Amino acid sequence: MGRGKVVLQRIENKISRQVTFSKRRNGLLKKAYELSILCDAEVAVVLFSHAGRLSQFSSSNMLKTLERYQRYIYASQDAAVPPSDVMQNNYQEYVKLKARVEVLQRSQRNLLGEDLAPLGTTELDQLESQVDKTLKQIKSRKTQVLLDELCDLKRKQQMLQDANMSLKRKLDEIEVGATPPQLPWQGDCGGGGVLSDGPTQPEHFFQALKCDPSLPPA
Repeated sequence: MGRGKVVLQRIENKISRQVTFSKRRNGLLKKAYELSILCDAEVAVVLFSHAGRLSQFSSSNMLKTLERYQRYIYASQDAAVPPSDVMQNNYQEYVKLKARVEVLQRSQRNLLGEDLAPLGTTELDQLESQVDKTLKQIKSRKTQVLLDELCDLKRKQQMLQDANMSLKRKLDEIEVGATPPQLPWQGDCGGGGVLSDGPTQPEHFFQALKCDPSLPPA
């Protein structure tokens, strides 16, 4: 029957705790020895009991192993920390960037009309000149934008006019195509007279009849 699962917590019974420490210590030192033999590893184990008694194991010399450990730890710390000259250069760069940011922020506040009390006459003149130059650039840009918008509107107007002319021509063509052909009897006959199929007679062909008073009335 297998052993039950051991709960990892402090053993309250002093005798049981001492017995367990002795067994586990011997097993740990045995595993360290086996590891050093099987894997050709440099192993060092240091244990202090609750009463302060020292137990140790080293596959070679304990002091040499500890010195090697310290050298490794210090080398790792030195590699993690950048050299002093690099840190100094980084700090100087940080100071320059911070000063530059402060100057830009102060200049921005001055352009907005803030923090003007510390400025002298020369600085105020320079600020005024800068503001005038900025206003000219803004006006120039605004004029260019308006001209671009005007050109765009004119182009759209021309496109609408061309489309209107095209529609008008199409409507005229439709009206011409819908008009029926004029027949000969639908022409202008001088007040609704009937148009003869024969040739046109000259004007002297039709003569007025003279009235003879001697003839009796019909």
